[in-house]
Amino acid sequence: MNPIRSGFGPADIMALRQNVLARSAALQDVRAASQGAQPQAPAATPAAGFADTLGNALKQVNAVQQRSSDMQVAYERGQVTDIAEVMLARQEAGVAFEATLQVRNKLLTAYQDIMRMGG
Repeated sequence: MNPIRSGFGPADIMALRQNVLARSAALQDVRAASQGAQPQAPAATPAAGFADTLGNALKQVNAVQQRSSDMQVAYERGQVTDIAEVMLARQEAGVAFEATLQVRNKLLTAYQDIMRMGG
């Protein structure tokens, strides 16, 4: 039985997308509230290249995923008792990965469009 054909239609996919976007907004609100008291340092190089910016974003996503993994392992060992904190870290990692995937898809589409224009 094909899992894609079993009840998933365009409306379901759009509902999932809206769910991801809503969770992302909620996580950004939580993060902004928790970092509100901490002043942010200005960027060292405001004219950083696209590759540097993308590389830094990927490092941040990796750090979020690693933190989520570490918290899950700590919970399994009994070192962390707050399941809500563990679940929030997992959701944050999922949203970060989904956003990265969407950026990759947009970059790939743009690259393909540019390659088609060359002829």
